[in-house]
Amino acid sequence: MEIRKNPFTEEYTLVAPHRLRRPWQPQDFCPFCPGAPETGHGWDVLIIPNKYPLLVENPPGPIGHVLFPTFPARGSTLVVIETSQHDVDDISDLPSDHVAKVLAAVVEAQRKTERDPHAVYFLFFRNKGKEIGVSLTHPHSQIYVLPVVPPRVELEMRNSEKWYKTHGQCLHCRVVSEEAGRVVYQNASWRAFVPFYARWPHEVHLYPRRHVSRLTELTPEEVSELADALKKTLCALKKATEKPMPYILVLHQAPLRQSLPYYHLHFEIYGMYRPDGKLKHAAGAELGASLYTLETTPEEAAERLRKAATTCGG
Repeated sequence: MEIRKNPFTEEYTLVAPHRLRRPWQPQDFCPFCPGAPETGHGWDVLIIPNKYPLLVENPPGPIGHVLFPTFPARGSTLVVIETSQHDVDDISDLPSDHVAKVLAAVVEAQRKTERDPHAVYFLFFRNKGKEIGVSLTHPHSQIYVLPVVPPRVELEMRNSEKWYKTHGQCLHCRVVSEEAGRVVYQNASWRAFVPFYARWPHEVHLYPRRHVSRLTELTPEEVSELADALKKTLCALKKATEKPMPYILVLHQAPLRQSLPYYHLHFEIYGMYRPDGKLKHAAGAELGASLYTLETTPEEAAERLRKAATTCGG
């Protein structure tokens, strides 16, 4: 168990061979249901340590290499069990107030993490759908408390800072204000839109209208309205094609304990079905060269999702 860094791309690999032992889409039991050894009884939202972690509080020393940078896998890996109900297809099927409760639990988990001086980054994400390799179908999301800043966020921060120094304003705030044509859903505090530069067939970015760098800076009202926006956006993804869509949701935010005038918290959601309902695969150009191909346009995707969102309840 260790973290290895690519000296050419500055990307990280979390090496954890013990994770081969974790259950893979079991049919006869669910470790996240109430009454399981890891969960117990009497809860409706629960955050527990991952039984097969990528990061631990006291990791072994890395193997080390004279040429390649390595780091101890120090941190934690948590599972957010979003409901006690097993047969819920997606979090968008839950009431908005329950989604708000899930988000509030994540905010509180980050608030606790910010008191740990060794923790550098709080990565919250959600994978949905067997098609993209979800190992357990009980509704859940995940948290990685990392000793490093993810390279994609690092790149966003670097380019956002360049813009800020040149133009004296937050690039993210500018983008949010000008993305009116590709809006999927919005309320008083949040705007969900398909970005001009989308890479995936049904990609949606969800931004707070107010400049906020970290999840713990959100007000209770903004968390409540995030629940509404997230529910409507994920519901729109669910209804955009003829079958429930697999997706990946990732929170991009500033490193822990930092408030940055040039970097804006946002969620990126990657809907993986093409308009024809077939799964979009990342292949040679995407994985080998970071050149993404899109079999639709962001404008068409936004229109599809916007229409679907109007059919979604609260």
